Amino acid sequence: MGNLDGKVAVISGAARGQGRSHAARLASDGADIIALDICRDIPTMDYPNASRADLDATVKEVESFGRRALAYEVDVREASKVKEAVDAGVAELGRLDIVLPQAGIVRYAKLGSIEENAAVWADILAVNVTGYFHLLEAAVPHLIEGGRGGVIVMTGSTAATRPTPGTGAATAYIAAKHGVVGIMKSYALALAKHNIRVNVVHPTGVASGMTLNDAMGKLAAEAAAGEASDDNWIANSRNLLDVELLQPSDITDAVAFLVSDQAKWITGEEIKIDAGFSLL
Repeated sequence: MGNLDGKVAVISGAARGQGRSHAARLASDGADIIALDICRDIPTMDYPNASRADLDATVKEVESFGRRALAYEVDVREASKVKEAVDAGVAELGRLDIVLPQAGIVRYAKLGSIEENAAVWADILAVNVTGYFHLLEAAVPHLIEGGRGGVIVMTGSTAATRPTPGTGAATAYIAAKHGVVGIMKSYALALAKHNIRVNVVHPTGVASGMTLNDAMGKLAAEAAAGEASDDNWIANSRNLLDVELLQPSDITDAVAFLVSDQAKWITGEEIKIDAGFSLL
């Protein structure tokens, strides 16, 4: 028997990385999963997003624990599509208890024109802030209607606890993650009367498709060669503890705690899983 038996979780960005790790762990604890992912690239980004095959692999992991998984290809920037997927998943699985908004994108490479920077800024804010809002607005009515309370855990970043130098589009990710904190605190205040807890986790760098790609590799090579610009994200992102990148499961450990009854009195909090990054 798991501590989440009979519960249902919806996760955005579920096709790989932290999203897949969270889905598998919650399933191992007894939850059924509604898995959302765009499953296609976004032109302004300089690395590939997850694919449908990746999302299907998440489904298989969940099913390996004897739990159900419903997968939907959804762009979190499209409010109506997010609502359709959440409504369909809840109708099929019968309830909703846990919401994990964590689909995100990033781009740290320097761009030349204001038009290029503006396009990247718009997409990052649309996915990393507005996408969270869309999922919350689609999911919260189901939590309230269930009358059982619920848990929301948003994925933040150390970009909101110790910003690194940046200009242009590089600041979009930092702005977005600060925005997530504001959203979390507002929802925590508003939903406490329904016994719905809302928190955010702030990871340092995590091994995933977002960090392990050619674009990030180029920044890493520049940093290693001492040729990094002042706003090179990797050159400015050293952890205090002796680890370069955390694993998705490291973040999942914190999420699994926050969605459990062991954390039943924790709400409105920012939980750092950052290997001491924020202390530097």
